Amino acid sequence: MRPRTLDEFVGQEHLVGPGKLLRRAIEADRLSSAIFYGPPGTGKTTLARIIAATTQAEFEQINAVTAGISDIREVIQRAKERLGMYGRRTILFIDEIHRFNKAQQDALLPYVEDGTIILIGATTENPCFEVNAPLLSRSRIFAFEPLKPEEIRKLLLRALEDKERGLGMYKVRVDEEALGHLVRVADGDARTALNALELAVITTPPGEDGYRHITLEVAEESIQRRMVRYDKAGDNHYDVISAFIKSLRGSDPDAALHWLARMFKAGEDPRFIARRMIVHAAEDVGLADPMALVVAVAAAQALEYVGMPEARLPLAEAAIYIATAPKSNAVIKAIDSAMADIDKLSIGEVPRHLRDPHYKGAKKLGHGEGYKYPHHYPNNYVQQQYMPDPLVGKKYFRPYGQGYEKEIIKRQQEREGGRER
Repeated sequence: MRPRTLDEFVGQEHLVGPGKLLRRAIEADRLSSAIFYGPPGTGKTTLARIIAATTQAEFEQINAVTAGISDIREVIQRAKERLGMYGRRTILFIDEIHRFNKAQQDALLPYVEDGTIILIGATTENPCFEVNAPLLSRSRIFAFEPLKPEEIRKLLLRALEDKERGLGMYKVRVDEEALGHLVRVADGDARTALNALELAVITTPPGEDGYRHITLEVAEESIQRRMVRYDKAGDNHYDVISAFIKSLRGSDPDAALHWLARMFKAGEDPRFIARRMIVHAAEDVGLADPMALVVAVAAAQALEYVGMPEARLPLAEAAIYIATAPKSNAVIKAIDSAMADIDKLSIGEVPRHLRDPHYKGAKKLGHGEGYKYPHHYPNNYVQQQYMPDPLVGKKYFRPYGQGYEKEIIKRQQEREGGRER
């Protein structure tokens, strides 16, 4: 059922829809080097084969899993001969180009640069992480998106009707809820959806009426649970943790739990998740609810005590607590502002009354002279200068009045009233 022409191709309208750049380049046979990047089953290899069927250039294909430097050299030699003897271009399609190491990618670079080959690389991994920068700079990246539910449905119905390449030779009746389940669980992956439909049809015996009846139960057995696409060293790692943290910051516990569950299922290091929650509790909750940091640290400790999968519970509890806590970024703004002033302002010396008077000769220098010990005063507080001279009066911590910060503001106002107690 692999589409053979652009008209049969389903999805990626932003790339190959009418008037779009990639479609115009394919139809005009003027394609330049490109990287097709996107999830499995979204049409990368299919589009490369469509290009192979429509281009006047010679089309060569290798798979990065099995190919080596010698294979690249052979392709380059043939490409040079065609270009030199016949003036004919060569398009080289490399499937799973992220599997090539640096040396293999470097071997392609001179010939991409001088036009000996037009490279089309297909990858499920972010090329910004997996493709060498020089090669990347000479290629245009086309990002493929998961197919929409209606596009997956269209492909499944087409397969059921096609008698030549599909399942049209069978008499099949598919329940709507079964079709919907295949569409949902495929999650934008056409290959997964078509493989599941094929398995459902060929393993279901005909009924008395001659029809193979595909029920929801049959569909569930055929597609099973999909694999969560997640690369712990690439963009999935960064994108999902970013979505998790932003959900916590945005006070959406349900979204936070979704991203947390996705990381659990994909095998993300739970210590990494715990560390990020500790940072977030201080950065985005702060003193609006000091218990958020306590809960986050407790979850990290629980992870070390009990391990996974049981630690999913304290980690989930921490995520829910942080997401539902009042938010304040006053702490991070305060420390970052203080650190910025160290770089750009005159910061002066430690005031003499704050200096350590205990080492030999310190008292002769006047260290500690005039220091007021707060515990000698009512309510254990006394006003005195703690800032260095150039920064007297500087304010870094400015609470917003969220949650527990209201109590902090009250204390500050009382202490800054100007009277000793």
